[in-house]
Amino acid sequence: MNRPRGVLRPCMAGLCLLVSMSLARAEATATFTIDQLVTFVLANSPALEAGRRTVELATAGVTTASALPNPRFELDGGRASAGSTSSAGTLTSIGVSQLIENPALRSARINTSLYDEQSSLQSLRQTRNDLVSQVRVRAYEYLLRKEEALAAADALELLEQIRERVELRVETGEAGKYELIKADAEIVNARQREQTARLQISQAAISINRLASGRLPAGWTLAAQLSESLIVPPLETLKETALRENPELRVLEAELERHQSRISEAVASRLPGVEFRARQAREPDVRHDIVGFSVQIPLLDQKRGPRAEAIAERERTLARLEGRRAELMQQLELASNSVEIARVRIKALSEGAMRDAEAALRVAEAAYRFGERGILEVLDAQGVLRAVRQDLLLARYQLQASLTELETLAGRYADLRE
Repeated sequence: MNRPRGVLRPCMAGLCLLVSMSLARAEATATFTIDQLVTFVLANSPALEAGRRTVELATAGVTTASALPNPRFELDGGRASAGSTSSAGTLTSIGVSQLIENPALRSARINTSLYDEQSSLQSLRQTRNDLVSQVRVRAYEYLLRKEEALAAADALELLEQIRERVELRVETGEAGKYELIKADAEIVNARQREQTARLQISQAAISINRLASGRLPAGWTLAAQLSESLIVPPLETLKETALRENPELRVLEAELERHQSRISEAVASRLPGVEFRARQAREPDVRHDIVGFSVQIPLLDQKRGPRAEAIAERERTLARLEGRRAELMQQLELASNSVEIARVRIKALSEGAMRDAEAALRVAEAAYRFGERGILEVLDAQGVLRAVRQDLLLARYQLQASLTELETLAGRYADLRE
């Protein structure tokens, strides 16, 4: 049966509208800013999830260390035979004992677990800090590869235009065939550069997707610019922030406190506590009520070995902490210098060399059209422009990478509440 046209057209229009909305939604979800990309990776990172489980394990360790020892209940039974001074009958014995721990030992053990939990939490902050840094650096690398591919495409298009002019001059006899061969060779090289740049875009996208466990949507894109500017705090402010917030330092500080608690635990474990006992024994004609306590006397084992081990670990951690602080200050200075160098290069290239290279190419093209210069001069001018543009892109990438390194060293990406 034929469907009326008036019914078919609204259905087709509605279907097209739904498809368009679905495609638009898919495109919207597949486009990320750098911050959105960071959030997505953090939500799907197995390394971050493993770090959270480690914190949960350390928290359970605090509960274990805080647990009180259970009382012990004893019940014995038997039968007594009749003797000259005793009667035959049933024997029963009931006893209860409870260990009262040394408060210093218990406190030291709990503190050790608490600092272990703190160390795990700071390790999680360090994992987040490093992960955000990796995502941002690779995102800027992705943008760099896209800019390089765009530059390669522009260079290829320009070479194809030049080749058309060369071919026309060769056909009219104004130039030799060598110039056409040279132009064709340059086009082949330009196409290879463009293909390589596009392949590097895919490689950068794969490296980012690997950090997100391969859960990024297919065909995703990054809505950002390599030339985005960021505000950098003064170096002294970054140093103060790094000493206070850098997760590597915080991990070492927590480990230092944990080893100090282990020293106290080893010292206090020489007297683990007092065990109180209460016991009642019944014989056929006698009942015995016994109350007592037992204490371990540190005569043979005074816990010198565990204490020496904890002291050695504390000294080693202290040396690592002091060394990392000094190294961190040097890394901040180097990263700050890299930022300034990149800024100087960007300014010099964008305001000087780039304009000169573009002007030289225009002059060479104009001279070639009027027959004053050959194709080699034009190709050389284009090569200079391509090299300057590549240097400018690398300088912009270096600026973003150095800024990210500064933020990472200062611990700006380690906040777990974000």
